Amino acid sequence: MKKLFIILSIAAFITGCRKDLLDTYPYDAASSLSMWTTDGLTDQGITGIYQALRLSISTSGASGIELYHFDRFAVTGQGRSLDGLLGATATSANSMFATYWQQQYEGIMRANDAIMNIPLRSPSSDQKKARYIAESKFLRAYFYFRLNQVYKGVPLYLEPITPSEAYQPRETEDRIWDAVLADLTDCINESNLPDKYSSGDPNFGRVTKGAAYALRGKVYMYKKMWPEAINDFREVKNAGYDLFHGTYHDLFIEANEQSDEMIFSIQHLNQEGYGSTTQFYCGTRSSFGSCWNNFLVSPNLVDMYDNADGSKFNWDDVIPGYNTMPIKDREVFFFRNNLTASEIAAATNRGLNMSLYLPNGNEQRIKAAYENRDPRLKASVITPYSTYLGRPIDGADALFTMRWPARTENAPEHDLFTDTRSYFYYLYRKFVYEGSSQLLSRITGPVDFPVIRYADVLLMWAEAINEQSFSQDAVDLVNEVRSRAGVGLLNSSPETTVNDQEGLRQRIRDERRVEFVNEGVTYFDELRWNSWKDKVFATGNGVKQIWGANVSTYVWQGDYISTWPIPRTERQMNTSLEQNTGWID
Repeated sequence: MKKLFIILSIAAFITGCRKDLLDTYPYDAASSLSMWTTDGLTDQGITGIYQALRLSISTSGASGIELYHFDRFAVTGQGRSLDGLLGATATSANSMFATYWQQQYEGIMRANDAIMNIPLRSPSSDQKKARYIAESKFLRAYFYFRLNQVYKGVPLYLEPITPSEAYQPRETEDRIWDAVLADLTDCINESNLPDKYSSGDPNFGRVTKGAAYALRGKVYMYKKMWPEAINDFREVKNAGYDLFHGTYHDLFIEANEQSDEMIFSIQHLNQEGYGSTTQFYCGTRSSFGSCWNNFLVSPNLVDMYDNADGSKFNWDDVIPGYNTMPIKDREVFFFRNNLTASEIAAATNRGLNMSLYLPNGNEQRIKAAYENRDPRLKASVITPYSTYLGRPIDGADALFTMRWPARTENAPEHDLFTDTRSYFYYLYRKFVYEGSSQLLSRITGPVDFPVIRYADVLLMWAEAINEQSFSQDAVDLVNEVRSRAGVGLLNSSPETTVNDQEGLRQRIRDERRVEFVNEGVTYFDELRWNSWKDKVFATGNGVKQIWGANVSTYVWQGDYISTWPIPRTERQMNTSLEQNTGWID
């Protein structure tokens, strides 16, 4: 599949795309008529639909709408500065809303063109055509899924349209879910669509029946159709998907991107124009290519990781009195050993009680807070005084250490440098490459980005069971994920006991929050659970330094922001589009 992207995408859609109206009409009439007329052009057309998954990837600046970018809206992540949705400045004119809308519809219209024209024009074999139509329906369903998650009802186009026909009113949220379910059911019923592809198969990365079951189950979760969701998640297992049988860290390296856990993913190559940008926007100045830490880890996430035995982490167990002391005063515990006189003076002038500082043991004391924790913590986050293999210094990749304050990248200290050095933030390790040998540049990350993986299925499966009633079956599914992580299992000790529906509901939600770090899952989970306001906009929450001090504070704009506005430009072009409640054009 990766080779197909290289070979075919250059020729795919060479006829040009319209960028006006809905930005959805991918061909003019002549190009649409010719696109599917040979077997090779049919292949190229299908590849073009998959390429729509990459439309949000920008190498000139963070687009804000790549999947992992959405973690900045979650309780687990944050951006370097306040976004409109977090700072009470969002309007229907925000470019994020418009661009997201346009990109999903671009994918939908490419899929519509294939679904209509492959049966009419393609000379490919009947088996290939049937499989390609099923793949196109899955992708159309996925793009509508993405739209319905945030807009909750959009215009429904199931055939190619001309610009003059792009004036449908919005359908209801339920009607869009029904259309998505219909497409996914067609995929599942297509005998030419395989259950899954094995590692090494040249078609790995294409849509499978297992992916259709997984996405359909996810739609049932939105509709609270718990028995149907459970049945679909069971079918994903029956298709042969399973957790990766290795460490959590190793799941996200290139060698294992085709494991049985990866149900559907965005394909990446170590090549200009085809790589991921996770390094670019989650890395540091000490990362290869000198990267920008636009997206950061919230202390909320770090504190969610259990102790290794499964018991809840508590800062007071490491530093007695930590939880009740003024947040700004906690900074003293994060200083490096052997501060200079000027550094001590600066801290004293900020009002810190430097009698709490241990000149020769401060680092060791704070490092203890990150030891004997759920291994997913160190696999996902660069924590204070841990090391990171970064860019070349003095002719070789250097092992940098995260210290506060950072002084120099040079030997012998090799402090980890960021472009936010005046603040001390947790940094992502997950999806941030090590050294200079893993990628050609900061925009060519080769590791595929997971859209749906089996751990997601297991935890949704557990959630669906628990939403009917508390069950040991749901506990067992959560424990499959925890077992692979290497953290104490639920109900394995008095500290891990959970024996009621509400208790397990919260355990499942926290499990999802720590499992899917930097994968663009948690924000949408919070919207689905209607927990976004309470979790993200809790009193005092905001863009935080490691010890919890706010750099900026989130401001709740109103309950209506849990649903995105129909973009102003779309309503100006299509006056039949009704605006979502609360938003003003």
